[in-house]
Amino acid sequence: MMSRLIGDMQRHRRTLSTTVVEETVAAAATLVSKWHPDDHHSSLFLHDHASSPEADHFLHAAADLHRAMLFFASDPTNAHNGHGLVQAHHLLDTAMRRLQLELPRLLLAPPPAGSRDRLRALADTMMSAGYGKECISTFKEQRRAALAATLRRQHTVVQVPFHKLTWEQVDNIQSWLAAARIAFSSVFPAEKELCDTVFAGDASVGDAVFEDVANNQAANLLAVAEAAVARARRAPERLFRVLDVHDALTEILPEIMSVFGDRSEVAKRACSALFKAGEAARGALANLEVAIEKEPSKATVAGGGVHPLTRYVMNYLVFLADYEGALDRINQQQGSPERSWSIGWLVQVLMRKIEAKAGSYREAALRHLFMANNTHYVARKLAIIPSLGDDDGEAQDAARRHVEAYVRAAWGKVLKAIAAADGVEVEEAVMQAVAKQEKWVAADEEMGQVLRAAATAAVVPKYRMLYRRHGATLRLTPGDVNAIIAALFGGIIATPSSC
Repeated sequence: MMSRLIGDMQRHRRTLSTTVVEETVAAAATLVSKWHPDDHHSSLFLHDHASSPEADHFLHAAADLHRAMLFFASDPTNAHNGHGLVQAHHLLDTAMRRLQLELPRLLLAPPPAGSRDRLRALADTMMSAGYGKECISTFKEQRRAALAATLRRQHTVVQVPFHKLTWEQVDNIQSWLAAARIAFSSVFPAEKELCDTVFAGDASVGDAVFEDVANNQAANLLAVAEAAVARARRAPERLFRVLDVHDALTEILPEIMSVFGDRSEVAKRACSALFKAGEAARGALANLEVAIEKEPSKATVAGGGVHPLTRYVMNYLVFLADYEGALDRINQQQGSPERSWSIGWLVQVLMRKIEAKAGSYREAALRHLFMANNTHYVARKLAIIPSLGDDDGEAQDAARRHVEAYVRAAWGKVLKAIAAADGVEVEEAVMQAVAKQEKWVAADEEMGQVLRAAATAAVVPKYRMLYRRHGATLRLTPGDVNAIIAALFGGIIATPSSC
C-alpha cells in the first residue's frame, strides 16, 4: 500500500516537472521563432534592441533549452521524453545558429553596443550548451581578419612575401618600427584582454584562442625584423637599420613576454631576432674596422686637407652616437665578449690609419699640416658627442701639437735665417715658405686662423727685432711679413704696414 503511494507521488512529481519543462520549451520556442537565424535583417543585440531585455531573455531561453534536453535525456525509456528531447534539441540548435550569427556582429560593433559583457554572456551560453567549437571557430575567424586589417593599416612592408623582400624595401623600415611598437604595446595586449574576457570561464581556452588569432600576425611582424637583419649582411652602411631593429625589439620584448608568455613561440622568435640583430651589428662594426684599416687609396690629399676617409668615418660615428645605448646592450649580449665595440675605439682605429697616410707626404710641414687638419676635424665631430668629452680634449691637444710641429717645419728655415741675421737669406726663406704654402689648405676657417696665428706668433716678432737692427738692408717690412702670413689658408690679404 505504502509502496504504491510512493510510486504514485513520484509519477506525479515527474508529470509536474515534465509539464514545467514543456512550458519552458514552448516559451523558448516562441522567442527562438521570432529571432530565427534565417532573418538576417535585424540584430538581437544591436540597434533598437541594444538596450532591450529581450537579448538577455534569448540567452536564458537557450540555457533553458539545454537544461530541458538534459531533463528529457535522463529518462530515455519514456517515449514522451524522446519527443521532447528532439524538439528541445532542434530549438537549441536553431538558437545557437542565431547566436553564431550575432557573434560577428557584436565583435565588429563599437562599444557600448558590442560590450564585452554581452560577448562574454553569448560565449558562455554557447560553450555551456555544447556549442563551444562553433563559438570559438567564429570568434577566431572574425578576430584574425580584424587584427590583420588593423596591422595592415599601420604598415605596408609585409605585403611582400618575406623571402622576396629586397634591401630597398627593408631600408624603408620606419613604418614597421612604428607598427611593431604599437602592435606589441597596444594592439596585441588589447586582443589578449578581449580573449581573456570573452572566455573568462576557462583561462586555457582564452589562451589558446589568443594564440590562434595573434601568433601568425606577430610572426609576420617579427619576420620583417628578421629580413632586415638578414639583408643587412653585416655591411657597415646598413648598420643603422639593424640598430633600429635592435632598439625596437629591445623595447617590445617585455610586452611580448607579458602578453604571449616567456615560453611562447613568439617570445622565442623575438629573442632570436634580437640576438641575431646584435650579432649583425657586431659584424658590421668589425667590417667597418677592417674597411678603415684596409682603405686602399694611395694618393695624398691636395694641400694637406681633411682626408675623405676622415670625413666619412667621423660623420658615420656621429650618427652612431645616437645608438650608444644599443651598443652597450650589444656588448653585454654575450656576457663577456672578446671585443667591446665603442665609438672611441673606432676613432683610435681611424687615427692610426690617418697617421699611416700622413707618411705619404714627403714634405714634413705638409705631413704635420695634414695631421693637424684631420685631428682638428675629428675633435670638432667628437665635440658633438656628449659621452666623448675627454676624447674631444685629447684630439684638440693632438691638433695643437701638430700645428706647432707644422710651424717648426714650415718656418724653420726662416727662423734659422733670422737667428743668423742674414737679411738676404731671410727674405728668400720667407718668399720660399710662402710660395710652398700657397696651395696648402686648412680644415675650416677656425683651423685657418689657428695656423695663421701660430705662424705669425713664431715669425713676426723675431722678424720685427731683425728689422729694427737691419731694416736698411731688408725690402720686406714686418707689416709685409704679417700680411703675407695673413693671406695663407684662405685668409684675407691685408694691406701691409711699415711696423
